[in-house]
Amino acid sequence: MTLITETRHAIDPATAKTLDTTALRDHFHVGGLFAPGEIRLTYSHYDRLIVGSAAPSGAPLVLDHVAETGTASVLDRREMGILNIGAPGSVTVAGETHTLDKGDVLYVGRGAGALEFGGEGLFYILSAPAHATHPTRLIRPADARRVELGSAETSNERVIIQVLHPEVCDTCQLVMGYTQLATGSVWNTMPAHTHDRRMEAYLYFDMEADARVFHLMGEPSETRHLVMANREVVISPPWSIHAGAGTGAYTFCWAMAGDNVDFTDMDMIAMEDLK
Repeated sequence: MTLITETRHAIDPATAKTLDTTALRDHFHVGGLFAPGEIRLTYSHYDRLIVGSAAPSGAPLVLDHVAETGTASVLDRREMGILNIGAPGSVTVAGETHTLDKGDVLYVGRGAGALEFGGEGLFYILSAPAHATHPTRLIRPADARRVELGSAETSNERVIIQVLHPEVCDTCQLVMGYTQLATGSVWNTMPAHTHDRRMEAYLYFDMEADARVFHLMGEPSETRHLVMANREVVISPPWSIHAGAGTGAYTFCWAMAGDNVDFTDMDMIAMEDLK
């Protein structure tokens, strides 16, 4: 098997204002995920969140030692959320095998040891430092908290599937779920917001090969954008807005790490303040 890792350092908003498209993508865009037969991880210095993927393609992949964490095993001082966005697959943790269909999430608590990915699943991996141990748990869409928002008239009709959420599953700091836009809707998270106490990451998926999402980022008074293709990730700093519009409907997985697990901890930005 192949394990590929990289590190992304945090930068301040004043520096971000000076970056061109290539530099913005170098800092905040993560591509090349879900390569068959590989585990790919990006270690971010924003709240030490790890984003990555495992694509076993029928041959088992084992995730254990990751040098960037400074521990013998990646979960020695971390928790993890794993979302399957592909065909059925399995994740084995501490001798127990969990079968994940598309849309299922496996929460893995601190100290669980090595993980083995199997089957044909496409596993999106999120991991954050943990101060306590919570039980490993498989969460299916029927177990999640559903919030329906928006309307066809404003092109943002969507359902939010809240999975790693205080009303669904205990975690240390990971908050995670995914949002599905209805056919004909393209806007997400608008009006925009920031949350200075937490960073966030977005994985865009369930997109056609030629579809794109224009992801808005930056300070409210100094916005920028990244053009996102299917199965690509944006690392969103605490000082940045995170919103976007696509060329068609799509799904995105959102995940947060930081001071708290309050999903509603947001600083809303008025439309007239966006520039």
